[in-house]
Amino acid sequence: MALSRGRLCGPRGADGSGESTRLLSQESRLVELPYSSSDDDDGSLAGDTDLATAEQDPGEWYPVPSKPSTFSQCVRYLAFLWNLLFLLLGLLALAVGLWGLVAKGSLAGERLAPLGSDPMLLFVLAGLGASTISLAGCLGSLRSSPCLLRFFVGAVLAFAGLEVLGGLLLLAARQRLRDGLRDALLLCLLRYQDEPDLRFLVDEVQRSLSCCGLGSYRDWETNPYFNCSAPGVQACSVPASCCLDPWQNGTVANAQCAFGALRLGDVAAGTVVHLEGCVARLSAWLRAQAGGIVAGAAVLVLVEAVGVLMALKMLRDMAAVGGRD
Repeated sequence: MALSRGRLCGPRGADGSGESTRLLSQESRLVELPYSSSDDDDGSLAGDTDLATAEQDPGEWYPVPSKPSTFSQCVRYLAFLWNLLFLLLGLLALAVGLWGLVAKGSLAGERLAPLGSDPMLLFVLAGLGASTISLAGCLGSLRSSPCLLRFFVGAVLAFAGLEVLGGLLLLAARQRLRDGLRDALLLCLLRYQDEPDLRFLVDEVQRSLSCCGLGSYRDWETNPYFNCSAPGVQACSVPASCCLDPWQNGTVANAQCAFGALRLGDVAAGTVVHLEGCVARLSAWLRAQAGGIVAGAAVLVLVEAVGVLMALKMLRDMAAVGGRD
């Protein structure tokens, strides 16, 4: 039994040493594995963490444009309301001009020839231009369209340039302007009975300035209805707006107060109508109102400048946030 135990113990001891060596090597491997696996896990965890961080903060990879400031938003809405106001004014002027042309029948085929001298055409052109430019400003502000805003800025600057050019021409050609004004008033006298709006304009000028005709009251002889050879009751007469007292009993307008005034001498006519012409009175009135005219022109330029500055501010903001046409 002892021998058998010894044999058993002998080989077992030898095998045990080898076996212990294998166990040690396996243990060393087992000891090393956690470290390597932990490194891999740490790497994978770090990668997951980076991925999660990238998903949580995409601005690091794809920068988000900054939103316009509160001031920029206020400028945008103010520009929209500003242009909307002038759009409504332009549409109103356009409607008045078209109504005047339709009411007088100036758009009919036989009346197209004198259309160029119709004052209502000025309302139509001014209203059409103002409404078109203001509409571009409104849509450009509302939709943040650089193309419309550039068109608005260019149109306003072109209009301002025309204003400056017109002012310089007025200063350089004052005498020609006086002659042109005289020709325009002469045309008004000739077509006094044919154009209701011209008749209204002439009557208002003669009443306001207390004048009659161009150079004198006798200029009305050039009108075919007031000429002394005309076959009507208005022959040798002047309009009622030339009368010193155009009212009957102080309450009712007297349309016949100037009948036969051209048959009278200057002294007798002076007791009924104004003898002085409107050209001299109108020139004196324009000289007296020079300050008001300059102030009005300055206000108009200021209004245009405010609109342009707001449009330029919006264009700069859109360029900063990557706006597209």
